[in-house]
Amino acid sequence: MLNKNSNRELILVLALSTFLAGCGPYLNQPLRESRARLGPETPIRKELLALPKPENPIIVAVYKFRDQTGQYKASDNGSSWSTAVTQGATTILIKALEESGWFIPIERENVGNLLNERKIVRSSMIQYKNGKAIESDAGLPPMLYAGVILEGGIISYETNLVTGGAGLRYLGIGGDGKYREDRITIYLRAVATSSGKILKTVYTSKTILSQEINAGLFKFVKYQHLLETETGFTYNEPSEMAVKEAIEKAVVSLVYEGVKDKLWSFSNKNDTISAPYVGYQNEKAENINIDKLNRLLKDDKRARFSAGFASGMQYYMGDYTKGNFKPYGEITLGMALNKNLYLEALGGLGQLNSPHNFQVNLGSYGLNLRYIMLPCDMLSPYFSLGIGGSRTFNVSGIINHRDTYGYGTCELGLEYMITPKIGICGAGYYDYIISDRFDNLSQGNFWDAFVGLKGGLKFYFGNSKQVKHHVK
Repeated sequence: MLNKNSNRELILVLALSTFLAGCGPYLNQPLRESRARLGPETPIRKELLALPKPENPIIVAVYKFRDQTGQYKASDNGSSWSTAVTQGATTILIKALEESGWFIPIERENVGNLLNERKIVRSSMIQYKNGKAIESDAGLPPMLYAGVILEGGIISYETNLVTGGAGLRYLGIGGDGKYREDRITIYLRAVATSSGKILKTVYTSKTILSQEINAGLFKFVKYQHLLETETGFTYNEPSEMAVKEAIEKAVVSLVYEGVKDKLWSFSNKNDTISAPYVGYQNEKAENINIDKLNRLLKDDKRARFSAGFASGMQYYMGDYTKGNFKPYGEITLGMALNKNLYLEALGGLGQLNSPHNFQVNLGSYGLNLRYIMLPCDMLSPYFSLGIGGSRTFNVSGIINHRDTYGYGTCELGLEYMITPKIGICGAGYYDYIISDRFDNLSQGNFWDAFVGLKGGLKFYFGNSKQVKHHVK
């Protein structure tokens, strides 16, 4: 048992650990002013710069790429008149068009300013020769006109698309974390100036992540001496960067979709089999199986047949008040009934123990129905229900019989597919023995039982559970 000094030292160590755990984010805190720098770039900019060269650059006009969401920034202190997303999306789009190398953007957002300036230039071209005024427009070429107009805008800003968090506190010591995910969506369309025909429409979306992590300690170290410490940090992904990334992705998509529909073409015809173009086509094909939460959904995550093994510890719960954790291992063979449900046969070997009372070895067998809640996800919760029998052997203590007992079982766990054929599992289970004579003592209103924790691997083989439809 710890004395007062030991207890005080332990609390101080925990407080120091809590403080140091939160120090990592502070290493990059803005404790001093920073100098101006070039703006940060998005990961999509690499795709934008890697576009194959065009046969002929396209002159395009962008009049206004608007924020059409009409949403204002959320505030905890009442109404806020700040918009949720940037109002400068037109400028972002023009920069992306320019950097792509495929488009020659011309000024149309403030075309009135341009026309006024051209009038000033014309008026200044009055030249004097021999004391006579001569008006000439020879030095001012005609303005470029666009064969394609780009329209669209930011059409959606969804808040709290996914929220969650977790926390733990014990005896005044603990921490918590929260996260929130928002999403913006943009549409971009190309319109032919000569006919008004909409040539192509593309749309992209980008999530915006916000995180908050806190940790703290609130503890009386001794009488009238209170120790309190806390730390934490928040991270909010800039919405402007999210808009920039979505717009750049839309420009990349517009180029490739236009090539596919023969609206424009690559300078090198062999670029239709280049890595960037093929990669985009693969991404587009995969996008069909992505849901609204950006999860890749495929029915072939797990094959039709499975085999697995697991090991763990189990704990006796019966008429005696105390048990110990003892080892347990099992092997399973399964077959899919549908994409969610597996029928599994199992065989297991383990021990149960009650100190000073008994120790017994168990051989078990049974049938389970395992339900995978998210069969199209890499990570999925699952639960199973089953029945079976256990055979006791190598018994010692007050148990002096060897017999077979029926049991019912339930299990709740998580499975993560580390490869398309291998999953790693962790679960907790409860086995209820259909008898109150297992421990050679019968009292109370409940039969004997045991609980346990286990982890292991699942191997999937055979054909996919996905039903393939052939169109003739």
